[in-house]
Amino acid sequence: MSGRISDDKIREVQERADILEVVSSYVALKRSGANHVGLCPFHAEKTPSFNVNPPRQIYHCFGCGVGGDAISFVQRMEGLSFPEAVRRLAERYGIDIAEEQRTPEEELARQRRAQLLRINEVAAAFYHGILMDPEDSRGRAARAYLRERGYGRETAERFQLGYAPEGWEALAAHLAGKGFESELVRRLGLTRPGKEGRGDYDLFRARLIFPIYSARGEVAAFGARVLDKSLPKYINSPESPVYHKSAVLYGLFQAREAMRRGGEAIVVEGYFDVLALHRAGFPQAVAACGTALTAEHARLLKRYAERVILLFDQDSAGRQATWRAMEALLPEGLPAAVATLEAGEDPDSFLARHGAQALGERLKAARPVFEVFLEETLATQGDSVEGRARGVEVVLAKLPLIPGEIERSLYRKLLAEKSGLDPGMLSPPPQPARRSAGAAGPGEYRIPPPEEPPDAGVALLGGPASPPRGRVAQRGRVSPAPQALIRYLLESGAARARARGEGLDNLLADALLRNLAGKILSLPDEGEQVSRGALSAALSAEEAALLTTLRLPARELFGEDLDGLFAECRADVLGQEARRRRRELVRRIEEAYAAGDSEAGARYSRELRELRRLPGERSD
Repeated sequence: MSGRISDDKIREVQERADILEVVSSYVALKRSGANHVGLCPFHAEKTPSFNVNPPRQIYHCFGCGVGGDAISFVQRMEGLSFPEAVRRLAERYGIDIAEEQRTPEEELARQRRAQLLRINEVAAAFYHGILMDPEDSRGRAARAYLRERGYGRETAERFQLGYAPEGWEALAAHLAGKGFESELVRRLGLTRPGKEGRGDYDLFRARLIFPIYSARGEVAAFGARVLDKSLPKYINSPESPVYHKSAVLYGLFQAREAMRRGGEAIVVEGYFDVLALHRAGFPQAVAACGTALTAEHARLLKRYAERVILLFDQDSAGRQATWRAMEALLPEGLPAAVATLEAGEDPDSFLARHGAQALGERLKAARPVFEVFLEETLATQGDSVEGRARGVEVVLAKLPLIPGEIERSLYRKLLAEKSGLDPGMLSPPPQPARRSAGAAGPGEYRIPPPEEPPDAGVALLGGPASPPRGRVAQRGRVSPAPQALIRYLLESGAARARARGEGLDNLLADALLRNLAGKILSLPDEGEQVSRGALSAALSAEEAALLTTLRLPARELFGEDLDGLFAECRADVLGQEARRRRRELVRRIEEAYAAGDSEAGARYSRELRELRRLPGERSD
């Protein structure tokens, strides 16, 4: 559909879509007082922590922290955008959707995106047809190559594998024959402009093709591998309006249901590793597309899994990829473990030599990534006094990646045992008391957790409203200002004007909140309140879900004090920058000592110690 959904229709869907009825169609629920409880569909659990509160028309899981209304529930369950979820519920409840028309610019952008995705779809079908047609001689070598590696028609069809023939213009000519504009094809990176008046030529030639799907099943890009030993072995599509490699995982579309059912994801390094694991009965495997795992990847995984197993190569590059993945996953509250293979093995070769049962045993034996990092860091730095000191300092600097204080305390204890130091030397200094959410004036607040009932430990959703622990609020003591700012941007023209003047980079450190605020500011000002319908059309599913969690009593905290609100937002950004600098110093310390530059290592260590002494900086 090409139009926006009006605010009135969104409200009608919210009023008509009964949360209990909607959730019950997916989850078995039992009545518990004013609530209904069941096993959370978004993470694996044995004790019910998923609550539905019909009077307030909301759901919340006290195990994984997700929550919202009927619309956001359908979004998460079906992987839909906000408008798609509204339409799905409207159809279910017999509500006719009257849509507001898009602006010409919005409609053009929508059409262009649809065209780009259609080009990728046609290209994938072209490559796939060549590979799968036994009469097409162009794909003979690729079919033989796959057979040699043990892959047949089932894998090729499941992942829509294909083959790009040797000719310079095979795909370009095919797409031109379908009537696609050459400029749009070039924008996707499928072709490149020829020189000296020649026509466009194909990027992928004589390569096995791996279509890269978005979580919604759209062909976003391609990876391609040679069949011989020539270099480069792999090339990938460049970034485009429909493909951002930091936010896409290869195999996720095929793996998401298995991940949701089992609550676990396996992250590997390569395309063939994903194919090998799926073939061997591990359909929860995914891979990053030519980049390290990012925070966006972590948030994507968190939609479907509650635990990640990292299964990377055992060489130096694989270990560095493991630590970078740790830095992306742990701050998002997503536990990660490391499974190890023999040196020189990757998942594909290990399965070929040892079989699925042996790999399953390795996966079961996976150890928490931070525990492995701690042990390997201490071992790498050596047993000298200086080496132990460096190792302890590196591990302590990474400890804030873990969001839970109890878990951090346990790792401090383990670090003391492994290093032989007094545990008291590794404890963080006492923190000054924070003001409560009811205190007057600006400052930091602890976001209160959802209320828990006195019996059975199962939290209730009824009673006085407490701000739920959203993705940003899960990090413990945080300033409420960034989340409150979003509320003000939705409700205050003055706040939006001021935010445009100061710049969102200076006000919001969290990327997801910043993207959400940017979309709010991109809407035309037509009064104090931002149109929910206009905003919903622009939001991703994750942004829309985040918006449902931002229920801080913003006006009660800041009133009309925009000066205080914006000052606290700026202070929060500066604090985040200091923490980023601290992580950067830790990396530089590691690199300096690894290169034998003890003078630079000592200099960075002094700067790190000084940074930790700054007011408001946490040393844990």
